[in-house]
Amino acid sequence: MPGFLLHVGAGMQCFHAAPATVPPTQPRVLVSGQPVATINPAAIVATVAGCVFQIPIGTGTKPQPCVTVKWAMPSTRFLVSGLPAALVPSPGPGPGICQSVEQIPQGAPIVSVVQARVIGI
Repeated sequence: MPGFLLHVGAGMQCFHAAPATVPPTQPRVLVSGQPVATINPAAIVATVAGCVFQIPIGTGTKPQPCVTVKWAMPSTRFLVSGLPAALVPSPGPGPGICQSVEQIPQGAPIVSVVQARVIGI
């Protein structure tokens, strides 16, 4: 499935509206002057800071903030340093999952800004 290449400067947030940032994993391939995000099985695609989500337990609540975003749409034909590039079908809910420290799925990330010049498959 084709999609726009996700890059470091993309605007993304977790399901609970906390900002997510894509760390630069490679410096060689750029789109719109920003490094392209790659999907490494041993690493995360984005980190979330400031999520305040809590779950109710018993008589109180337990903090369960989103801290990472795992991406689920790798490029099948476009590799960067041997790793597939991360693709975004369009702005809106992204093809990934926000997770807590305990790796509990929290919902899809929301991509609000992405470059619209380079499309990968």
